[in-house]
Amino acid sequence: MPRAYVERTYRQRADSGLAPFSVVVEQTDLLVSAETNLEAETRASVQRHRRALERCIGEHPEFATSLTPLSLSRSEPLLAEMLRASAVCNVGPMAAVAGAIAEFVGRDLLRFSPQVLVENGGDLFVATHEERVLSIFAGESPLSERLGLKIPAAAQPLGVCTSSGTVGPSLSFGRADAATVVARSAAFADAAATALANRIHEAADIEPALEMAQQLEGLAGVVLIKGDRLGAWGAVELVRL
Repeated sequence: MPRAYVERTYRQRADSGLAPFSVVVEQTDLLVSAETNLEAETRASVQRHRRALERCIGEHPEFATSLTPLSLSRSEPLLAEMLRASAVCNVGPMAAVAGAIAEFVGRDLLRFSPQVLVENGGDLFVATHEERVLSIFAGESPLSERLGLKIPAAAQPLGVCTSSGTVGPSLSFGRADAATVVARSAAFADAAATALANRIHEAADIEPALEMAQQLEGLAGVVLIKGDRLGAWGAVELVRL
């Protein structure tokens, strides 16, 4: 049974120093920060990428439902990246959709603003000139929003995506409070976060999930939270909030 929708109250606490605005197109609900309001440009970008996704689903309905990689070839960059990420992480292509939309919309907006942050249901594309500290939301875990992930300016642009088995409506086969992944590709980070969260049912699963993370080529770092336990690997720096 899908988990209940969790209101995105964390958005009220976000302060990027840039101009924030929201854009909602059907199921896509973005919080964007840029150097100026780019609502019209964002909406146009979302609609374009959603049309490509909807065409693909119309031609291949299994794209929307498969929980395993598909042997499809698509020329559209967003779809090709979703298929690549799902193949590497051994999940369905839609496990990468939120990160993919965040990144491809964000890259479109970089033509209009040299700094852009795009958040899509907890999955982020980060492309700014400053060091950022991103709070990790982990539901009812005592560690939730007590730790921040430091993102150096030199590491950007990149994707930071979180999957959970206890928060939000997305499908997960695990019970992780948070599986946060950092990668150059936000689509890949999203797919990897799903794959890792699927592996965590109890705190003892964190260690083998970290071992799995090290086998995913292209992943920069990961933070896994279950209850009061945390595990981290890779190029991640945590700070207390």
